[in-house]
Amino acid sequence: MEQLLHYCWKHKMWPLEGLQTTDGREVVVVDPGLHNHNSGPDFFNAKVKIGGTMWVGNVEIHDKSSDWYLHGHEHDEHYNNVILHVVGVSDREVQTLAGDFVPQMCLTVPSSVHDNYAELLRTDAYPPCYRIIPELTRLTIHSWMAALQTERLEQKTIAIQQRVKDAEGSWEDAYFQTMARNYGFGINGDAFEEWARHIPLQAVGKHRDDLFQIEAIFMGQAGLLEPDTIPVQYRENALKEGYFTKLRNEYLYLAHKFSLKPMDASLWRFLRLRPQNFPHIRISQLANLYYERRAGLSALLDGKDVIELSAMLHTQVTPYWETHYTFGSESIRNAKSLSPFSINLLLINTCVPMLFAYGRHSMKEELCDRAFDILEHLKAENNYIIRMWKECGLSVETAGDSQALIQLKREYCDKKECLRCRIGYEYLRGAHELKTNN
Repeated sequence: MEQLLHYCWKHKMWPLEGLQTTDGREVVVVDPGLHNHNSGPDFFNAKVKIGGTMWVGNVEIHDKSSDWYLHGHEHDEHYNNVILHVVGVSDREVQTLAGDFVPQMCLTVPSSVHDNYAELLRTDAYPPCYRIIPELTRLTIHSWMAALQTERLEQKTIAIQQRVKDAEGSWEDAYFQTMARNYGFGINGDAFEEWARHIPLQAVGKHRDDLFQIEAIFMGQAGLLEPDTIPVQYRENALKEGYFTKLRNEYLYLAHKFSLKPMDASLWRFLRLRPQNFPHIRISQLANLYYERRAGLSALLDGKDVIELSAMLHTQVTPYWETHYTFGSESIRNAKSLSPFSINLLLINTCVPMLFAYGRHSMKEELCDRAFDILEHLKAENNYIIRMWKECGLSVETAGDSQALIQLKREYCDKKECLRCRIGYEYLRGAHELKTNN
């Protein structure tokens, strides 16, 4: 398998002596080179001594020598500087576009590496390499977790940058959409982001001193001010109470004024949803947050630490929703403020990524540093992924830890990318050395 040949070459998993080209010349690998993930030879700037002569150049790796021609390298000048062709099976000589024959060397993947890699791929339990985790050094775990944490933030930055692009360069709109998405707390994330795209912040800003008008626009753009969106059993009561009708009339006026079109209300999901997570409750909380000028980018950038940012996000519903979960359905009076748990998740998934992304955009390293610092001062998430890693012996103390491990599970374990994972590397290398020593 070509992937394993790449892996063994990159991590120097070959005999200390006895390497030779297919025509019998001794090979000493001084430096395997830099792994190239783009087009061109597989490894750049390798240093290889062949038959006593030191060569500096590129290395290409294939399962079989004939793959050189299968991939058309003999017509590509980028392969003229290949100093060694590493293959699993040598079935023919190869030449460059310049007409030079390329030295070739057969590399055998150690059976232990091959067997353990096969085990990683076929194991359904996560993580398949769990046996080696307790044996890893703290430095190995810490360095990998730090890299995963950064990787996750960079991944979220790409999503934020796309929102900025879609919003014609508005970071304010992108922040509001990011926050709204995370107000969906998973189940309604897509619907909330779609809703946020339907909110014209500039238009709403002209009425931001009137909470009722803000809520009218927010509810109306969510498609929730149409009578047929109210469950039949509550519809009569909702119309009798009057608040729904009052909001609807105000929205119709504002919709005409600003040429507003609501989203498709069928996108909202209610099945198996806790009442406190109903869209009506979350939208009312967001209306309050916007009214109090705590839903803007400037408020985020002014927050220096977890305490200030938590206070910024703290919000509750407008009076009607203290006794309702949907229009017409009365409940026990409850302020329905965001719980500390919810605020913690919003800090992790909204504030931290936005600080990091905006820091990269504005070239303000202090914002990126603040993002990492906040992660280290937030509580770790508690979900099935985190509990799984804890059972394997990993310490999960902060949100930085939990974000790293979510990234590890989703981008490496789920995708069977064991060869790119440092734990996978230690598993393969450790198993290989153990069997070799025995």
